[in-house]
Amino acid sequence: MAYRTLEVTREGALCWLTLARPEVLNAIDSSMVDELHDFLSGLAADRETRVVVIRGAGRAFCAGLDLKEPRATGGGVPEGLRMQRRISELPIRIRRAPQVFIACVHGAACGGGFALALASDVRLAGASARMNAAFIRIGLSACDIGVSYFLPRLIGASVASELLLTGRFIAAERALAVGLVSAVVPDDQLEAEARALAQEMLATTPLGLRLTKECLAASIDAGSLEQVIAMEDRNQILCAQSQDFAEGIAAFLGRRAPHYADR
Repeated sequence: MAYRTLEVTREGALCWLTLARPEVLNAIDSSMVDELHDFLSGLAADRETRVVVIRGAGRAFCAGLDLKEPRATGGGVPEGLRMQRRISELPIRIRRAPQVFIACVHGAACGGGFALALASDVRLAGASARMNAAFIRIGLSACDIGVSYFLPRLIGASVASELLLTGRFIAAERALAVGLVSAVVPDDQLEAEARALAQEMLATTPLGLRLTKECLAASIDAGSLEQVIAMEDRNQILCAQSQDFAEGIAAFLGRRAPHYADR
C-alpha cells in the first residue's frame, strides 16, 4: 500500500522506516497504526531486509497518540478494547519480526512513541532525546503498549517504577547512564551512528542474526538457565548446518571478508 504517514527507504538489506507526520511531532493516528501494521506484516516473508531503523521526521521521534484525532464513541468497552488491542499489537509484531530493529530517538518520544522505542532491539539517542510514559499524565495507567514489560527489564524495577508512577521525562544522558540507550550522539549524527551499527550487524550471517534476536527475546522470559542453554544449543546446531558457517570459517582463516548467501 502507498503510505501517507510513513516513509520507507531501502538500502539493500537495511530499511529506514520514518514516522512522517512532522507537523504534529509524528503523533500516532489511526492511519499510522494501520500503516505500521501493514509494514510489519510484510517483514516475516521479507528475506532481503535484515535490519530496520525506525526514526521520526522533523523535530521529534514520536509524541505519542494523536489526542486531537476524532474518536468513535458509543461502542462501549468491546469497541474500546478492540481499538486498544490494535495499537498494543505493534510492539508484539516488532519483537516477533525476524529483522533487528534500531530506534533512532531524537526530541520527544512519549507514550506510544516511547513504546515503539522500547520494543526495538537497540536504542540510539540524539542529544535532544526526552522520553516518558505520558499515559499517566492524561488520566490513564502508565502501563500501556508493552511499556511496563520492557522498561523494568531494560533498566530495573526502581528506575522503571519512578518513571511509570510519575510520567517523568528521562533525558538522553540519564538514559545512557541507566542502560536505556546504547549511545548518545549529536542529533545530526544519529543517521551515521545507526548506519554504522547496522553495517556491523549486516556483516554477520543472516541466519545467525535472526536466531540471535529470537534467542535474546526468549531468554529474557526464560524460567531457568537450562531453558536458555537448550535454545542456544538448538540455534548453534542449526547455524552449523548452513553453508554460511563454512564460509565464515574459511573467511576467518583466509583473513578476508565473508560472502554469506543465507543457505
